Amino acid sequence: MIRKKLMTILLSTAFALPVFSQQIKQNTPAYNAIIKGIVVDTSVNLKLKDAVAIVLNSKDSIIRQFTRTQQDGSFLMNGLQKGSYILYVSYPGYADYSEKFSLDSSRMSKEFGMIGMTLKANLLKEVIIKGTVSAIKIKGDTTEYNAKAYKLSPNAKVEDLLKRLPGIQVDKDGKITAEGETVNKVLVDGEEFFGDDPTLVTRNLRADMVDKVQLFDKKSDQATLTGMTDGKTDKTLNIKLKADKNSGYFGKADAGIGSDGYYRGQLMFNAFNAKQKISVYGIAGNDGKTSLDWQDNAKYASSNIDISQPGMMIDLGGYDELESFSGHYSGMGLPVARTGGAHYDNKWDHDTLSINANYKIGELTVDGTNDVQTQNNIPTGSLNSNSDQTFHNHIFRQKTDGVFQVKPDSTSSIKITWNGGIKNTQQDNNTFATTDNETGLLLNDNLLNSSSNTGQQNLTGGVLYTKKLKKIGRTFSLNLIGTVNKINTTGYLNSKINFYTNGLPDSSQLTDQFKTNITTNNAVNALLNYSEPLSKVMLMMVSYGFASGSSASDQSTFNRLPGGGYDVLDSLYSNNFKVKQLTNQAGISFNFVKDKTMLTFGSKVSSVDFRELDVYSKSNLNRNFKLWNPQLSLQYHISQQTSIRLNYEGNSNEPTVAQLQPVLINNDPLNITQGNPNLTPSFTNRLFVGYQSYNPLNGQLIGVFTGYQSIANPVVSNLATDSAGRTINRFINLNNETTRNLNFSVFYDRKIKPLDMMAGINLNINGNTYYDISNNDLNRTDYTVYTLQARFNKFVANVYEFNASLGPTYTVSGSSLQQNINNNGRGFTGNGDFTVYLPAKFQLSANANYQYNSKTGTFNTDFSRLIINTSVNKLFLKDQTLKLSLSGNDLLNQNTGFNRNVAGNLITQSNYTTIRRYFMLSLTYDFNKTGGDKTKNN
Repeated sequence: MIRKKLMTILLSTAFALPVFSQQIKQNTPAYNAIIKGIVVDTSVNLKLKDAVAIVLNSKDSIIRQFTRTQQDGSFLMNGLQKGSYILYVSYPGYADYSEKFSLDSSRMSKEFGMIGMTLKANLLKEVIIKGTVSAIKIKGDTTEYNAKAYKLSPNAKVEDLLKRLPGIQVDKDGKITAEGETVNKVLVDGEEFFGDDPTLVTRNLRADMVDKVQLFDKKSDQATLTGMTDGKTDKTLNIKLKADKNSGYFGKADAGIGSDGYYRGQLMFNAFNAKQKISVYGIAGNDGKTSLDWQDNAKYASSNIDISQPGMMIDLGGYDELESFSGHYSGMGLPVARTGGAHYDNKWDHDTLSINANYKIGELTVDGTNDVQTQNNIPTGSLNSNSDQTFHNHIFRQKTDGVFQVKPDSTSSIKITWNGGIKNTQQDNNTFATTDNETGLLLNDNLLNSSSNTGQQNLTGGVLYTKKLKKIGRTFSLNLIGTVNKINTTGYLNSKINFYTNGLPDSSQLTDQFKTNITTNNAVNALLNYSEPLSKVMLMMVSYGFASGSSASDQSTFNRLPGGGYDVLDSLYSNNFKVKQLTNQAGISFNFVKDKTMLTFGSKVSSVDFRELDVYSKSNLNRNFKLWNPQLSLQYHISQQTSIRLNYEGNSNEPTVAQLQPVLINNDPLNITQGNPNLTPSFTNRLFVGYQSYNPLNGQLIGVFTGYQSIANPVVSNLATDSAGRTINRFINLNNETTRNLNFSVFYDRKIKPLDMMAGINLNINGNTYYDISNNDLNRTDYTVYTLQARFNKFVANVYEFNASLGPTYTVSGSSLQQNINNNGRGFTGNGDFTVYLPAKFQLSANANYQYNSKTGTFNTDFSRLIINTSVNKLFLKDQTLKLSLSGNDLLNQNTGFNRNVAGNLITQSNYTTIRRYFMLSLTYDFNKTGGDKTKNN
């Protein structure tokens, strides 16, 4: 209706309109109001010149102001009085745009920012509607969710919001998966928040403070500087807070006491003051909430030094044969955790100085049992092992990381980073294992006891300097990184093996040893990048990298004397070596951007000089590797809400020091490992193709993602197993076979309007092909898991809400050596939670997790488990921020630890101790006072 009126007015007053507009300005009381914006076609990043921008009265559509956009698509109008208005924008060939706005004494300006226009040809696919909530926007490889579009209960957390977002899944441990990939980072307003622990954000930040959730592939600093992709990305979520929520404080206090000695306590406090954020937290309990993140250890303990470019990787060696506890609790055993931390970030001096720092301290003890059944396929049949393990693990660690950034001017920056800490790990394992042949005859039994104490100190520091030169696109950067790492381990290994012939006792083997291992790693790395624009659409980048590293490992094994004491050095299981590595790398790449297409392609070549000295034998091992790393990335924006991505990366991978060492490792005397100094690099091809489309008319989101990886000349295990069940594993290259991995994921989400419910379906296929050599015969293992999952969620304010996901799985697994035995099996998983809101501020909540795995050719029993947790909650205070809960964990007492896995020629099934049924009474207080609050919530 408005559009018809406007067209009539425009046709009848085409010549008088500028005069009429000027008269309005002269006859109306003037206010210093500024109305401005930029009109663009965002799908092709085109600024629209001479677009018509009109301001009308909201009540009667009378024109108040008129102008046309400039060369850069911008417009500006002023002199309006108070009132309610409509901004109308029109451009030939594009759908008209309108938005309501108001001016009053407290708001005498309106900045519309970038106003995206849609071609009429795409009108049925894309409609820009301001004044109504658009749930999702897709901008290239960024998917932006509008938090306002998702209804949530009072005091809901970010994790509750994420569970409602199409294309995103959150498991029971808080692990986030999106577009078939694990989300590794969660930012708050673009900044790291406690670094590497996303659950500290998702489970503590209030959802009603969130404006937008952005999902994207975070680029490296170098890629951000030049605009060119370099193959280094992290799947990232950015939580953008509402503008009026960036000052104040919020937090949570939680305390509970339960049956059977269970308890928990948590306190978290966050203070925001514009650009300054301060946070502290503390957690203590034995209910499984450790806040030791599912990826924390990988970042802390890694000995590989990645200096921000593919192919520039140094493995400095150093391995700890006794230490296997990573400090990660994933449901195995009974934990007792005490953790805490502090976070600070701030920007000042017009954002030219900034800091982001974290400190964490944590202690975790885990006790439990683990019963493992293993099938080992060999050419003559199969070996079946059963082991009963009791374990006690303890870890204490402190760590700090941070970034300090200086921007001397608008063209340069200096970023200083650090990451380091100390860690101490103690382990005790007692295992009794038996091995039978395929006919059921006993081959051996092993009573194995081991203990270790490991101390580690680690520090990595870096300086990154970036500079934008006068010519647009011409940049320079220098990245320097140094690292120091030391590991000191002592431990005992005690084993008694009994061997049997035809099921009768034959002989015994005793091992009683004391082991020490001191490992040091040091490295210095430098990377220089220069980019040069070749044209308006083409950019070139050249790079040079240098890395120098040294490491030393002194591993001594002492046998026990008959009279006691460990004084006899066992040279077979001892070594003392020193390693030096020198790497030079050169690279060139090109970036092409035009209209809807962005293409990046290039390659890097590295030369690695490896020199090792065996101190015991005085022998030298000198190797030189040539590594090649091509890459290609293509993005095509079909429309503003639809895009296609393709990424390819090739990597030459040098063998690790542990794989090159001809050293025997006997932490399990029945399974000994030995390296191979003659290994050569393997080559990995990775291909990713993704398609994503969103239709705002019906809330439909479609995503199709495929990842494929192949490794040529892979390093595999060469297993030699004797008739008594003893196995020696030596690494070799398999130059005539290729290992493969395929991951395919497709999801479809849409709102069912008659039911006012979001629904979705997801299909995932994950297939792997591995190889190994078993007693000189090639063994191929295929392992593929098919998963189909349907999802539903609905929220009715103050009545109920629920989330549910369920679907079947099917596993296909087999070994070429034993084709008559497979591990094929059906499965089914289901997860759901619901909350009913009752009178007098009572709530009834429950969640359920169901898992079923059928029997297979390897394991002849089914497994099923239904875990139901419930709670009755009573909310207090006007804003419902105080909650008293009576909860029950695992009401049916069915929480049995279970896992099936295929690795190489081994098929294993584990049953382990885990937390089972208990009841807990708890009190939780969510406090919140932010800049947009009118009252204080405490």
